[in-house]
Amino acid sequence: MKRSLSGILAALLVTSNAFAADLAPVEPVPEIPPEVTVTEATGWYLRGDVGYGWTDLRGARYFQGSNGNEVDFTSADLRDAFTAGGGVGYQVNNYFRTDLTLDYLGEADFHGSTTGTCGFAPVACTSSDVSSLTAWSLMANAYVDLGTYGYFTPYVGAGIGGTYVKWKDLHNTSCADDGSGCDDEVTHHGRSGWRFSYGLMAGASIDVTCNVKADVGYRFLHVNGGDMFGFAENGGPGRDKGFNVHEARIGARYLFGGCQQASYEPPPEIPLQQPVYK
Repeated sequence: MKRSLSGILAALLVTSNAFAADLAPVEPVPEIPPEVTVTEATGWYLRGDVGYGWTDLRGARYFQGSNGNEVDFTSADLRDAFTAGGGVGYQVNNYFRTDLTLDYLGEADFHGSTTGTCGFAPVACTSSDVSSLTAWSLMANAYVDLGTYGYFTPYVGAGIGGTYVKWKDLHNTSCADDGSGCDDEVTHHGRSGWRFSYGLMAGASIDVTCNVKADVGYRFLHVNGGDMFGFAENGGPGRDKGFNVHEARIGARYLFGGCQQASYEPPPEIPLQQPVYK
């Protein structure tokens, strides 16, 4: 009887060891990466800017009346002015965007002078010429964003379009150089019109929120020459040779849908392999 029980126990022990040996090892479960989000940098935006423009008048010319000679002003200076503008644009991707902008150059005063003769007994005299201009620039622009570093995204850009320049009346007063007197003031009516323009930009965008970006930058604006004032009292008309504006600007852009995020799609789960028994 004891021998029978010992034989049965020995057989069960051998069978258990063989069963454990035949059990296939369970493969480890692959780790699934955590879900992340990727910000979409595309969509329409509105922009607004204010700034200060340092103007550089490239010169002015006028006809000397009946003799038909066109000569340069002896001096011609255009003062600086404030600027403001806005526009609508589209962020194509993280590196490229375009917009259409309308910018206003506030009243910039003009001071010039000419030399010649005046009076009934002609004597050498110098004139004082005073006017001012305002301008509206309509530009189509494109920008390249040079990558984002923390909250900052530097960029460069260029634009092309037209500028409507409006000159006010030019007031001309000629006085004898020897101090003997001055002629009566002559008023030349100002001229206005559209002119070809182009711009070059550089600056940086600063992330404020997910859909608001501050913008600090510089723009160089070139405006072609055109009519300046008309004929009056045997003098004129006149024209300017164009001007440049070096503009420091600060503004903001509002990106519609800038807070929308696209979820990262993790790879499909691999089902847990069940143990295989032989």
